[in-house]
Amino acid sequence: MCVEYATSYAKHCKEPTAEEIRKKDEANFCDHFKPKTGAYIAKNEAEIAKSKSALDDLFRR
Repeated sequence: MCVEYATSYAKHCKEPTAEEIRKKDEANFCDHFKPKTGAYIAKNEAEIAKSKSALDDLFRR
């Protein structure tokens, strides 16, 4: 989700002074993190409501 992330670079980061993140599946912090445009896509609330309604109808007692 970072604009600096690239697997072709050492430490998977384009920023040369960045520290290596060894445990990527745990919480971590990077001073150089810049969110990539479009990394977060908001959920379609109408589609969620439609799906919940369908589940309510399916499991209605």
